[in-house]
Amino acid sequence: MKSRQIAVGDREWTVRVDGPESRHSVLLLPDAGDPADVFDQVCARLHNSDLRTIVVESIDGLEPAGIHAILDELAVPYTHVAGRGAGAQLAWKLCAGTFGRFISLVVADHGHPAVPGPDGVIADPEVRPMELPVTVIATKRLSRAVADTSGRYIYGEFRVVQVDVDNVATEADHELATEIVLRTSLW
Repeated sequence: MKSRQIAVGDREWTVRVDGPESRHSVLLLPDAGDPADVFDQVCARLHNSDLRTIVVESIDGLEPAGIHAILDELAVPYTHVAGRGAGAQLAWKLCAGTFGRFISLVVADHGHPAVPGPDGVIADPEVRPMELPVTVIATKRLSRAVADTSGRYIYGEFRVVQVDVDNVATEADHELATEIVLRTSLW
């Protein structure tokens, strides 16, 4: 994948962009501590489906405004979003609110931040509901009950998929890619 350094404020972010030139792109947000190549197998599958991929190598310190600046620099007006773990939590915040720049959301390992997690703690009660189609992938790190409860905060089409793995990006890359492709299709 081709890497680019993109300055946002006083920081630089390494972003990997690859795939066919297409009007459809997917922004992938990794979990904290994930290696830069965590989504490589997923991206290869997405490229076969005529999707361009944008992978932020690390989300440490990244906020939604920074993602908007990165997408502006890449001249990406609209995109689908996928994330896992901490990247999923950031994706929820990024896509919250009315339908606009973000077309769909696929998240794994983290329910909507306003839903109590397995420990009963609400990560962020201020995150607004989504007005776009959302798929939540329940894993060993996210219970089906928390994933299902996230549906209260989805005003678009909502589905939950159960995959019994720790890391959906590396252990079930085919499933993650399939869910993303389903969200990028208009049928």
